[in-house]
Amino acid sequence: MYLVAGTSKLTCKGREAAAICRPQGSDAVVAHCWYRRKREATPGAERRRSTVKAEVPVTTTDERVLWVDAPSRKYPIIFRNKPSLHDSELFAPHISGNSVLIVTNETVAPLYLHRLREGLSRCPQVDRVEECILPDGEEYKTMDSLRAIIDVCMQKRLDRKSTLFALGGGVIGDLTGFAASVFLRGIPFIQVPTTLLAVVDSAVGGKTGINHPLGKNMIGSFYQPHAVIVDASTLKTLDPRQISAGIAEIIKYGLICDEEFFNWCERNVSKMVSLSPGAIQYAMERSCQCKAAVVAADERESSGYRAILNLGHTFGHAIEAATGYGTWLHGEAVAAGMVMAAEMSRRLGFIDEQVVRRIEAILTEAALPVRPPPSMNVETFLTYMAMDKKVERGVLRLVLLERLGKAIVTANYERQVLVDTIEYFRRLYQEQPENYERRLAHLRPK
Repeated sequence: MYLVAGTSKLTCKGREAAAICRPQGSDAVVAHCWYRRKREATPGAERRRSTVKAEVPVTTTDERVLWVDAPSRKYPIIFRNKPSLHDSELFAPHISGNSVLIVTNETVAPLYLHRLREGLSRCPQVDRVEECILPDGEEYKTMDSLRAIIDVCMQKRLDRKSTLFALGGGVIGDLTGFAASVFLRGIPFIQVPTTLLAVVDSAVGGKTGINHPLGKNMIGSFYQPHAVIVDASTLKTLDPRQISAGIAEIIKYGLICDEEFFNWCERNVSKMVSLSPGAIQYAMERSCQCKAAVVAADERESSGYRAILNLGHTFGHAIEAATGYGTWLHGEAVAAGMVMAAEMSRRLGFIDEQVVRRIEAILTEAALPVRPPPSMNVETFLTYMAMDKKVERGVLRLVLLERLGKAIVTANYERQVLVDTIEYFRRLYQEQPENYERRLAHLRPK
């Protein structure tokens, strides 16, 4: 994995390499690469770490590239800070055939479909640009929407060299990727995320799929895109709620793998909320670096390491399913879920009360909910959590915080601790319903 920033190149070689950027002053970060080398001694021996430093500016350069070195495919994440969807030179190198299909939704289409269509039409190898416009919302991440994409692929007679473009947020990216993975047993697709959450999370890593009424993302595949192309100017049309939902995932990376990044987020959360160019660029790139490193190490969750990316998601997915997909945005549910995971981590003795309060404080400042819906009781949570993908042999594995900046995946907990955690939030509502409701006041109508 390597990062290209202007004329500076930072290269990390090896499957276990990880690039970590940390802020140094107001306009620069230092990129630290470490290479974990197995010692020649006994298996499982401690690994040595070496560090290479390179100055990487955080100013708004026109283009920056981060490579994801997944075992199944190596591909770029291209960051552009100026309107670029009309730029054929940006897309042409990633298209192998003469036909493309843009999949988008009814909200994004009026804003950006014409620009992307213009850019793709100018690619010298492209003869046909088709489109598929779906309804907008998590509630449409269904088999019917998947079938609609496949129907267009069939009707327009796309072939194995045709390329699908996912223009939109996480729902469109997951649907398009899943369709690409199954149509003709796999055709290329390119992610063009237009939400902050999609940029920092769902567009990277190759998880694709649809929801089932009993569980989120229960039907899908691992299928990496051929490129992720980020036109940061599209973030300007997001409403505040969507911005906050993306910030939840950004904060998550600090919690699971980098305490210094979490500290940076605490100092800069207001700048992220306002989409301050330098801050949001750094936050997006740092988040993608974290995810790229995890995906390179465990692409298909075969070792379980990739599951650390799901901090707060087991609780959060239960919230989404129980309240009806689309009622809570994914990032909102994850925010409340991270607070619940932190509280359970405290009860197990991993972290102290101060860490839980810091997590609540930063999420609150980002205009995110820090309590689950009061309508959900223990039985409701456990019913939906039993359908989680991390259940193995009937045992639910949870992602918890061993400390600030380090997550673990474990089934080594007493079930009563989980029950007590859920009951704790129920009790908070019963004792102070007005204060509890204020903690959910950020759930404004979409």
